[in-house]
Amino acid sequence: MILIVDDDIAVRTSLSLLMRKEKFDVATAQTPEEALIHLTENVIELVLLDMNFSNDTSGNDGLNLLAQIRQQDAHVPVILITGWATIDLAVKGMKIGAADFISKPWQNTHLMQSVRTALALREAKGKDLAANDQAPKEVNSGQRAANQSVSRRQLDRQYDFGQIIGQSESMLQILGTIGRIATTDASVLIMGESGTGKELIAEAIHQNSQRAKRPFVKVNLGGISTSLFESEMFGHIRGAFTDARYDRTGRFELANRGTIFLDEIGELDLSSQVKLLRVLQDRTFEILGSSKTKTLDVRVVCATNRNLEEMVAKGTFREDLLYRINLITIQLPSLRQRPDDIPLLVDFFVNNLRSIYSRPHLEVSREALKWLKQLNLPGNIRQLKNLVERTILVSNNDILEVADFEQNYQPQSRPSDLISTKSPLPDVGSMTLEEMEIQMIRRAMEFHRGKVARVAKALGLTRSALYRRLEKYSIPFDEE
Repeated sequence: MILIVDDDIAVRTSLSLLMRKEKFDVATAQTPEEALIHLTENVIELVLLDMNFSNDTSGNDGLNLLAQIRQQDAHVPVILITGWATIDLAVKGMKIGAADFISKPWQNTHLMQSVRTALALREAKGKDLAANDQAPKEVNSGQRAANQSVSRRQLDRQYDFGQIIGQSESMLQILGTIGRIATTDASVLIMGESGTGKELIAEAIHQNSQRAKRPFVKVNLGGISTSLFESEMFGHIRGAFTDARYDRTGRFELANRGTIFLDEIGELDLSSQVKLLRVLQDRTFEILGSSKTKTLDVRVVCATNRNLEEMVAKGTFREDLLYRINLITIQLPSLRQRPDDIPLLVDFFVNNLRSIYSRPHLEVSREALKWLKQLNLPGNIRQLKNLVERTILVSNNDILEVADFEQNYQPQSRPSDLISTKSPLPDVGSMTLEEMEIQMIRRAMEFHRGKVARVAKALGLTRSALYRRLEKYSIPFDEE
């Protein structure tokens, strides 16, 4: 049963009709007191809660009732609905435990998507709790290993995780979470160091969702300049700006009814964050150069290797945007935190490279696998893959030994070995030369506050050469 709490009879009636049309049982309450009675006497699966029950439009009425609901039932999802939407109010509500925040007038499609997502997540959490209650309290290490092996096989029978390699405990927990939340439309934030496989996790979420046959659109936000953000994300019509010679479909429209993967969201500047927040909150957008508003049905998955909470504290990332994108947060472990998965990854890479390089007898010795397991590998899976491929290219041996890998691996330099300890060079294989160039230009632009002349001098480039690189890598800059 869904409980609708609003002092406006027109709103209660409208929401009741919508919910009943979607085959939900409904109860309504006009006051906070009535709402708490319903929670006591009925099994309530979700609450649609207005934020104001008096002339005061601060939203404190709704926040106080939300806190009381949380005390009475910590698991019931609550969706806040108000005509007096403010950023601070949204953040306060989400911090207290609201599942979502919808502004009046709402879109029925968006509202129902939020309702179904909240109910699906509630069901998934209920299954987790039931499984934990039934699980044995103590198991020895041998039993744990057996349970992990069975669990991975069970997961593979239920879901499509073919491209994700690993059966460590941390990875099994992540795969289980993906399986449970994939069928919902919950926004997901994937966090982890560079090279840990965030894009693969995003693809797995899409492939196991009900949107699997719809588009999966990847966007590297770190490579889109501020001036091009609206055109890239929302599209433009011919003549919208200089050089707009033809219509362009934006990334969000391409992803409609599917999934959009926003990688490196921590690199987005504040002005672009505001524009992104609107489409995530209202599920509407306008094509650049057009006044016509379009609606959107899209699932949003974001990824970053930066600490967004620290960025919020510093004022470089909007708190309300963070709460919009992290309904579910997945923290990927680094490779050094799951060394037992390294042999599995090496075998996977070698199997693929046998056919690519026409070397069907390639193998990696046990000693070499043990040696690889103890490496630091700050570049994570990407660095491991590059190390394996480079070793295969350089070595003529069909059985790769420790010595073959040692010749192609450069361990992380110690501070005493570096000319500058503040910015040590990355390990060989952890990134490409182009990626290093992009990173150095970005750091120089930040250090010199976007002054192109100073950046060019610091990097040993002419201004025209630097401008070419800024355009090539879509790094934002101010004309001087």
